[in-house]
Amino acid sequence: MTNLITRRTFVGGVAGAAGVATLGGKAFAQATLPTSPVTLNIIDVAGNLALTQKAIENYRKAKPNLVSRITFTKATAPELAGKIKAQQDAGRVDIDLVLTGTDALSAGIEQKLWVDLVPGQANSLPKLDDIYQPAAAKMQGLAKGQGVVVTYYPSGPLLEYMPDKVKNVPTTAEELLAYTKANPGRFLYARPANSGPGRTFIMGLPYILGDSNPQDPAKGWDKTWAYLKELGQNIEYYPSGTGAVMKELGEGSRDMTVSTTGWDINPRVLGVVPKEAKVAALKGFHWVADAHYMCVPKGLPNEKLAVLLDLMSFLLTKEQQAYTYDEGYFYPGPAVKGVTLDMAPAESQAAIKEFGRPEYEKWIAENPIELPLQPDQMVVAFRLWDEQVGGGKRK
Repeated sequence: MTNLITRRTFVGGVAGAAGVATLGGKAFAQATLPTSPVTLNIIDVAGNLALTQKAIENYRKAKPNLVSRITFTKATAPELAGKIKAQQDAGRVDIDLVLTGTDALSAGIEQKLWVDLVPGQANSLPKLDDIYQPAAAKMQGLAKGQGVVVTYYPSGPLLEYMPDKVKNVPTTAEELLAYTKANPGRFLYARPANSGPGRTFIMGLPYILGDSNPQDPAKGWDKTWAYLKELGQNIEYYPSGTGAVMKELGEGSRDMTVSTTGWDINPRVLGVVPKEAKVAALKGFHWVADAHYMCVPKGLPNEKLAVLLDLMSFLLTKEQQAYTYDEGYFYPGPAVKGVTLDMAPAESQAAIKEFGRPEYEKWIAENPIELPLQPDQMVVAFRLWDEQVGGGKRK
């Protein structure tokens, strides 16, 4: 099995029909499939390939008349928008499909990088409101029609800790702050702009702390920003991604971090974090949901869009959604209704049976599930965190 850090964190053209403009306008309401197979270049900035790569490869095998080859690349979310913008400005877009969380989705919406998929190409997709789980349907609304949800989970924020090191587990935000003061350098989290647990933590704090408007980081997070600054006095540095955090937790150089259901289960499956690690939720905790999206950069030929829409529809079938249970990385994972664990591959079932936690079902049932920030507000939150909290401590 590949190492978590490799799978999650490390970075890693076909001409259009004559007379057809490149994507970005309404001229593509009826995208037509190619007459010969195309190559697809897919970039992942969310760790999503752990959930979807097998299904994507199933598509290539099932549709050799449409796809000859698929290349997969990994990158970090903060670098993606600039990369795509530069390609679009040069008129040479070589990224066909982006798999992203809400971070790069938001940056791309702000910079107008994405093709309008809903309603622009809705006729070529399933009826999303009919197939999605209710919370996944709400997450689809965040995409402003410029992405399609492919995986969903309630996320966090949770605390993850080593029970042999942390004897008095914090139960409130105040107790967490007191713990970090008494144990400087033993708690850390990653930069929110490139970390699911990091951004879930800062978006969850306004609910825990009782801030005035959890959906307005500029005007409604007074308690949150004050808390994060004070907490930061006891944090040595902020890693650039979650994989580095889990590696330090597993090696014993840190004792506690913020986590999500998936980032709790999967690193323990992979052996990066010891199986014995435990999780806790703070008083007043609300889930802040998360999802991964499929986005298409503007500037591609018409026929590639047609293939990508067909691929998206394929990935939203129940059979392919069952692969998204993976080894708990985005637990549960499926965005589509009616996809149960017994439909997943045997290795997924075994991993979740051994490393899953029964308390998750109870917590999901008993605590509210909130939407993350709207895309424009998420960009603001990342900027304010970088300016006011991360500062010179990013690494």
